[in-house]
Amino acid sequence: MREDFWVFGYASLLWNPGFPVAERRRARLEGWHRTFCMWSIHHRGTPERPGLVLALDEAEGAVCHGVALRVAQGAEDETLAYLRERELVSSAYLERRLPVIFDDGGARAEALAYVVDRSHGQYCGGLALERQAQVIAAATGGRGPNPDYLFNTADHLRELGVEDHDLAWLVRRVRALTGQAPGG
Repeated sequence: MREDFWVFGYASLLWNPGFPVAERRRARLEGWHRTFCMWSIHHRGTPERPGLVLALDEAEGAVCHGVALRVAQGAEDETLAYLRERELVSSAYLERRLPVIFDDGGARAEALAYVVDRSHGQYCGGLALERQAQVIAAATGGRGPNPDYLFNTADHLRELGVEDHDLAWLVRRVRALTGQAPGG
């Protein structure tokens, strides 16, 4: 019998895992935070007009709340291949197996997570929120408009009961910049 294969979702994996999920559990990853710190030149932007995507960036004392997704038994190999194609498209993410803590009792599991490579040219940590909003509002890539990525992630975090004040501010600001009504 194989060990359970968990994947930690903190952004688009929340609402578009793209693989067969047998179980979803709220979980947290300590020592990392979710932040728009990666230029997107494929999925949510182009090389000429990069967008921004969220990444896990290491930070002392940080905690990232998200979901642990247990891959359906028998789909482990195809899921790993799929995730590598999706997440490692430009080598700006590093694949790591990290300990997640389930919110429903504190049990732990090892989960596959994609974290930002700070030495990669797409790393852009430390951008001011206003600059992030300006970039997100104007970018579109192969998987669609950058604002949709922000809105979907924020909506799904809210459904999980996860408060992310920076994302909430970005949603309001990007809606204002793009002329979209709140909730629309």
